[in-house]
Amino acid sequence: MEPHSIFPDRPLKIAILGSSGAVGQELLQILSERLFPIQEIRLLASPRSAGRTQIWQGKAITVQEVTRDAFEGVDLVLASAGGSVSREWREVIKAAGALLIDNSSAFRMENDVPLIVPEVNPHSVNDHHGVIANPNCTTILLSLVLGPLAAQFPIKRVVVSTYQSASGAGALAMEELKELSQQVLNGQKPKSSVLPNSLAFNLFLHNSPIQENKYCEEEMKMINETRKILELPKLNFTATCVRVPVLRAHSEAVNIEFEDHFDLNKSIKILEDAPGIEVTQDFVNNRFPMPTDVTGKDLVSVGRIRKDISNNKALELWLCGDQIRKGAALNAIQIAELLLPKL
Repeated sequence: MEPHSIFPDRPLKIAILGSSGAVGQELLQILSERLFPIQEIRLLASPRSAGRTQIWQGKAITVQEVTRDAFEGVDLVLASAGGSVSREWREVIKAAGALLIDNSSAFRMENDVPLIVPEVNPHSVNDHHGVIANPNCTTILLSLVLGPLAAQFPIKRVVVSTYQSASGAGALAMEELKELSQQVLNGQKPKSSVLPNSLAFNLFLHNSPIQENKYCEEEMKMINETRKILELPKLNFTATCVRVPVLRAHSEAVNIEFEDHFDLNKSIKILEDAPGIEVTQDFVNNRFPMPTDVTGKDLVSVGRIRKDISNNKALELWLCGDQIRKGAALNAIQIAELLLPKL
């Protein structure tokens, strides 16, 4: 999506919860890049971070402690400080008359909270009651692919394996990956304090809590959120989520089984024309999307699109996307852009 051209009657007052984190920093950068109409921006944080300064558009802004009064007069709150913080301040934000776009998992599965990927289900954005949820990063990337395909070929089943970067666990995990990798190169034994295991030259199954069905929380987020976004509550879907030693871009291996036979070339054309996606595939040279291709970029790169040789109704593909940008900050701002005329 290009920077918007529909401005409200007035510039907005915006508050960012969690501005010092990786996603918060990206929010500030993207707001500038996309010329978002801002009159005032408030950076809100816990008491331990209050009083620090952050530079935005060449100006030093003092981080404020989040209080009830901090939301007075605010039009829009972009929250990326964790579910407990969002839950704590939700009603205060609504009472102040501000719209909350929340990046945590706190409200995603509530019936009256829209879960939005702007390229896929923009029609749902107006059904909010003061809160809109930003989906999980892996869900956003996958939905960009499934949405346009499902509109042409009804989907029967989805099987996904994710390869998730350190950034999904936050800025501290990214720094730890750098430090522990250097320790390994120095001949030392790495010991992680941010993640349960070292990611240095290593990978492990996603460390979110294991549920009763033996899937981890991250896998069930992806399954349930995708069903909600696509409005396919009974979609057969299974996922395996893996944390890998990559800094900030997620990858996914995706198998999509359709209800009936499908045309491969038409599928590729659908993805080439879909918003938010670029198709990158060179079968002759075996060159397909890599995390380094998409780092710092808005588009999700899709490639190695092929028919499943074990199932003539299934499509296989590979995708990579920047977890901090489209997987979090950019998607949240695109949601706000959909509502600009009404803010």
